[in-house]
Amino acid sequence: MQRYFIPEEQWIGDHVEITGQDVHHIVRVMRMKQGDQIVCNQPSGRAAVCKIVELSELSVTATVETWLEQDVELPIHVTIAQGLPKGDKMELILQKGTELGASEFIPFEAARSIVKWDPKKIAKKTDRYRKVVKEASEQAHRTIVPSVETVLSFDELLEKSKQYDVKWVAYEEEAKNSRNQKLSDLFPTVKNGQRILACIGPEGGYTIEEVNRLIEYGFTPIRLGPRILRTETAALYLLAGLSYHFEE
Repeated sequence: MQRYFIPEEQWIGDHVEITGQDVHHIVRVMRMKQGDQIVCNQPSGRAAVCKIVELSELSVTATVETWLEQDVELPIHVTIAQGLPKGDKMELILQKGTELGASEFIPFEAARSIVKWDPKKIAKKTDRYRKVVKEASEQAHRTIVPSVETVLSFDELLEKSKQYDVKWVAYEEEAKNSRNQKLSDLFPTVKNGQRILACIGPEGGYTIEEVNRLIEYGFTPIRLGPRILRTETAALYLLAGLSYHFEE
């Protein structure tokens, strides 16, 4: 059943007023009609099976039939701070990271980031990324849409890191160290409800100065297996491991 995330102000009692791009998807892409059912999600995470009672090119009205009891979210809040990668790799990380349960994404500019965003295009890029995450949340039947921060500088990321309970930095040198900090050792120390910030470098990795500053701010260097992963693989490896440990 198709799922849509509806802003709080569009819930009026047991009625849901759907507008914007979701209307085009319902009417033109899915070709739904009166009486068809959809799942509507509130920003709080509640979801309901709703029946379409009226539709036009501008809006769709549906009524709540059944509230759903769902438990599909990770029991921990995981934020992926991703050093800006090349090309469309960021969209891949956002899409697959959402499917694997991430709660938040923070793109940031690292010293070795090849990509440098034009300040005039940041708002447009961020809107695109948020659309990717919304669509991935619908596909994966998430009950929330992960947030996507606007791109941060490295210093801004360090300042924001103060908000988190657990901070990890994936560092390729850890994969080569026989005394490395394994994920299997770290996962049991994390408690349900804690906020994790996992920092992933760009294609060129971190400079030693960046690693030292992250450690100064309370980050623990970790390895993601004994092999060196591409930047677009690293976050997915970590999220899959967390899902297995906490959910399976």
